[in-house]
Amino acid sequence: MKNLLNKLEIGSLYAFTTVVLACVSMWGCSDDVSFEWEKTRRNAKVVGFVDDSLVMVGDYRFWLEVTDSWNGEHLEESGAGNPRLCVYNYRVQEDGPRWCDSVAERNNSGWFGGQLTDSIIWGGNFTAKMRMWKIGELPHEIAIARRVEDGCSGKFKITSIKPWLDGTFIARGDKSLTTEGNGCQYAVLDTMARTLTFKRLEKSLEWIKECDDVRAWEDEVYCVEKSNDETGFYLKVNENKEDSVDVANVINISSLWSSFEFEFTGEMIYFGHNINTIDYKNRKIKIYPNVKATSAFNYVDEDDNNVNYEWIAK
Repeated sequence: MKNLLNKLEIGSLYAFTTVVLACVSMWGCSDDVSFEWEKTRRNAKVVGFVDDSLVMVGDYRFWLEVTDSWNGEHLEESGAGNPRLCVYNYRVQEDGPRWCDSVAERNNSGWFGGQLTDSIIWGGNFTAKMRMWKIGELPHEIAIARRVEDGCSGKFKITSIKPWLDGTFIARGDKSLTTEGNGCQYAVLDTMARTLTFKRLEKSLEWIKECDDVRAWEDEVYCVEKSNDETGFYLKVNENKEDSVDVANVINISSLWSSFEFEFTGEMIYFGHNINTIDYKNRKIKIYPNVKATSAFNYVDEDDNNVNYEWIAK
């Protein structure tokens, strides 16, 4: 038996040595690897609005890596990286973006979560860090401590962060506000203390469960809520209905109503791809001038004037 094992070991060693010698005779066994970025950019997304004329758009560049191994194996790997943030004028056609910058990373790691303030966007998964990118500055990460208040359980994936009371930000998931039982319904992000605290709604805030989006201006809580009859939406301030919009006068209502997103973004309100101004001092929604975003790079106003930056991504 011992002799048999020795013969097997010698045979395996001989086979391995033969391969090594073959590699040496062919000048090595190195793989042939090629890596190439796409010339065009894709997955453009409206991230937010700086004011009533400037839009922030994020996009990515895709790549392809091909490996032809020395043993004949052919492998292909693809992905998206090099995230870029640009600022465009969407009301008046200009020669190009007002500002652009990109991150030199191979893989997309979630820079375009949404708008934090007028000039800052947020990203990341918030397990230990969050990302912030301010227009005109380099993006950076900050450490975040995740906490849970007593009586609240079940952290959620954050999909929205908006200005909140006392200089903090309200963070929520897609349906976190309506979570029943003792599940966490929202979180408060304190960027100064670098904490993210998951909570249940206090009794005074239970009314925001019905909101499609919510934020604070100074010491007042603003809410946008779709009407039950699918004809428009309301603007509420501190639980009181202050203004309403019949969207039939602005957009064509169709079966896509349920998919329309109603969102505060900067000092604008974004609904069904339509962009309008919030006059928060007078608690009103300014419908006109009304602009529709047909894509991240194309905008049309109510007079059919077109502003297009499609060529930027090519």
